Amino acid sequence: MKRIEKAQELLKKHKLDAFVFSSQANVFYLSGFRSSHAYVVITRDSYHLLTDGRYYEKARSTLKDWDVVLIKENAIRVIKNFLKRLKVSKVGYEEDRVSCEFRKALKGSFIWKGVSGILKEVRAIKDEEELRIMKEGVKISDKIYKRLLHELREGMTELEVRSWLVGEFFKAGASGESFPAIVASGKGSAIPHYETSQKTIKHGEPILIDMGLLWKGYCTDFTRTIFLGKADSEFKKVYTVVRDAHLLALEKIKVGKKLGEIDKTAREYIRKKGFGKFFNHSLGHGVGVEIHEYPRVYYKGKDKDVKIEEGMVFTVEPGIYLPGKFGIRLENIVVVKGGYAEPLSEIPLDLVEL
Repeated sequence: MKRIEKAQELLKKHKLDAFVFSSQANVFYLSGFRSSHAYVVITRDSYHLLTDGRYYEKARSTLKDWDVVLIKENAIRVIKNFLKRLKVSKVGYEEDRVSCEFRKALKGSFIWKGVSGILKEVRAIKDEEELRIMKEGVKISDKIYKRLLHELREGMTELEVRSWLVGEFFKAGASGESFPAIVASGKGSAIPHYETSQKTIKHGEPILIDMGLLWKGYCTDFTRTIFLGKADSEFKKVYTVVRDAHLLALEKIKVGKKLGEIDKTAREYIRKKGFGKFFNHSLGHGVGVEIHEYPRVYYKGKDKDVKIEEGMVFTVEPGIYLPGKFGIRLENIVVVKGGYAEPLSEIPLDLVEL
């Protein structure tokens, strides 16, 4: 119940009597219960899960220590009536996660206070159970990637590769993809967020594979760029720059360092090698219950001065994208453990030529 206690501490910080969590991610984080229609209500001395008839019995049998409330009618009306029974007056809600319609429906009865990212800093520090689950997920992802290297062949389409990956995720017991896998071959690899297509994979081309699975509610995220055939000298040169930038950033990660400095380390190295304008995204992002979480690892923006803490989990994913030619990205999830970065994946960063 440490997560509940931390949430209750936040109520005191924001001078609230209660908080209504409505996003699937935060409902799952706090309760461990996944539902498309559930709310967690926390007061300074109690916690409750409200859900409809589709999930009620499962919630009751799963959440032994929780007060589980059945939503029989309009959800907002049920929430308001429930809050009245709790005799609270100042109530918070997830300002950054609700629709305009939801916000309008909250009017009246209480003093409402919208709070953005209320759990982001709590969720950024993973506990031992979360780390255990994420390590399990990455281990499974690694095994699937290794098998993929034996399956890839000229003539397959990018979507066939993605389909194979998804099938393997399910076979391994995962809930599916943590995001739509990117399989980008040839010139498509030069587009950072390429949309996997019916394009046929050809010999003599690179293949960028960005994949993730959902394991026990937690996301994995992993990218490698391989070459089908023998890579030429230009590709090898750029690959080496990306790999070395990744390793330099990894060495820089230490408790107390600012996240912006980690991004700058990789970015400055890539710039010195003459490819600065071709690294056009942040070095990484937090990952956990959601594929993109706080904090962002970037030299700009509000997270640049966030100091690295023990237990943080984020990606390191430098990339160089040469329009009309090819792109290379190498990504691992790392956990800050013992003051330093520990990559969760055991897949080497060395170039693979198939």
